[in-house]
Amino acid sequence: MFFERFYPTEYYESAYIIDYEDLYKKGYRGIIYDLDNTLVPHGAPADEKALKLMEDLRKIGYSIFFLSNNKEGRVKSFNENIGAKYLYKAAKPKPAGYLKAAQMMGLKPSEVLVVGDQLFTDIWGANMAGMRTCLVVPIDRSTDEIQIVIKRKLEKVILNSYLKKNDIIS
Repeated sequence: MFFERFYPTEYYESAYIIDYEDLYKKGYRGIIYDLDNTLVPHGAPADEKALKLMEDLRKIGYSIFFLSNNKEGRVKSFNENIGAKYLYKAAKPKPAGYLKAAQMMGLKPSEVLVVGDQLFTDIWGANMAGMRTCLVVPIDRSTDEIQIVIKRKLEKVILNSYLKKNDIIS
């Protein structure tokens, strides 16, 4: 089916409730995060919750990477107190950025999780790169830019198909 290329491996209410320890036991060693509406509201700095998550993930043994279509200033300022590797203007959903991120972490695509809030960029691109994908509910849709508002309407059709196929809704 056409829609399946956009389906995530898993779907969560938040990036903060994923069982990262279990996924580490399953062989995942790196996590690629989108920033806006995945970890913090659009344009917000890294808050205490995000900083604690990154610290906890490093204690588990993960490499952290930020992959964003934003300009460098946005990604660099978010990352200031985290110190992870990153790519900006990543041209998501093209898989090249995802593959480069895995390479920069010294990992195979099969060892990398991608966590993001958009099907047409975060999830589709990671799927094309052969990575496990975790879609999360956007933190704050009121801050979405107009092009994202339009995409979310189209994503809703695909997300409903995914939820129905996985018996999450009937």
